[in-house]
Amino acid sequence: MPHADKTIETHLVADPDSGPYAITTGPDGALWYTLVRGGAIGRLVPGEQPTSHALAPDSGPTVIVTGPDDALWFTEYQAHRIGRITVDGEVTEFTPPTPECGPYGIAPGHDGALWFTEINADRIGRITTDGEITEFPLPLTGAFPSAITAGPDGAMWFTLNQANAIGRITADGTVTVHPLPTDAAGPVGLCAGPDDALWFVEIAAGQLGRITTGGEVTEFPLPDRASRPHAIVADGHGALWFTEWGANRVGVITTDGSIESHALPEPHAEPHGITLGPDGALWVALETGALARVTRT
Repeated sequence: MPHADKTIETHLVADPDSGPYAITTGPDGALWYTLVRGGAIGRLVPGEQPTSHALAPDSGPTVIVTGPDDALWFTEYQAHRIGRITVDGEVTEFTPPTPECGPYGIAPGHDGALWFTEINADRIGRITTDGEITEFPLPLTGAFPSAITAGPDGAMWFTLNQANAIGRITADGTVTVHPLPTDAAGPVGLCAGPDDALWFVEIAAGQLGRITTGGEVTEFPLPDRASRPHAIVADGHGALWFTEWGANRVGVITTDGSIESHALPEPHAEPHGITLGPDGALWVALETGALARVTRT
């Protein structure tokens, strides 16, 4: 059952209207996060004051990750660009060939490049650290490719939110689609798990999922099926943590399917992105203007 957790503390980092959305640990040991409505990239060293780097007001920075070049890379969903920011705050932006493609998820690949999803264009993109972009069309229309991550098999894996499936793409652009057992599950976040499989959330079905590299899917219903899980991350200790956007909670699941849920101390915080922080805690982006720090118990 969900319960309050005294190890969760919140840190105000932005105006409530700015909308902290995704979060990652940077190469400099700081937390970097997107301000999706504020048009900025934020940075927080635990224990210090937050700073931010302004982008165009209508850019809509969405997902952010550390790249292979020791810079941060992010998607600009509204401006239809891929951004790069150094730890010193220098920003470079790149525009994919397909207009109004709606880049969303982004992740470093096994090949030294970054791979990203194009929600509006049903494509997967690849960008080198020099800014060269290649796009690969998906065999589906209206699929809404969302999160993406590197799998343990050398391929990139991604969620197809409106196609009710998990996709896989190889370095040469070969795409495989694995349908999910639950209809209209709405998969969003996913990550590589500690068990050589991929783990994902089903925001519409209120479930978590696990898919092997061979395509075998197992689903785990949450105690609160209306909790709307959004993002998921491995914690480095054999478990996976996820946000429950619709229920104001953070959850944890073990690889054998045991689930716990922890209430956030502030009401209606809208937890979105989650990452393993530089201090070994889990950090969560709260769209109401704060970051939450969750200490494992």
